[in-house]
Amino acid sequence: MPDHVHLFVRGGRNFTLSSWIGGLKRAISVALGSPRIWQPGFFDHILRSDESYAEKWNYVRDNPVRAGLVATADEWPHQGEIVMIDRA
Repeated sequence: MPDHVHLFVRGGRNFTLSSWIGGLKRAISVALGSPRIWQPGFFDHILRSDESYAEKWNYVRDNPVRAGLVATADEWPHQGEIVMIDRA
């Protein structure tokens, strides 16, 4: 999407999402040379089952279609899994 990012992230017991997001925002800002591209904060949603994972994945995947940027989700070039998350 041109104005926001969806990420599916999984961490271990000591994982702190807010710290991870802060680091990601800093790294991307430095790489782009633009420190003011991010709005403050973020929205998170905990996925608790394979069903909710699939539901949210399909929602995210269809976002460009709902926005009118492409006719089908497969046409959107900025999608996919970098690493498959173990859903077990």
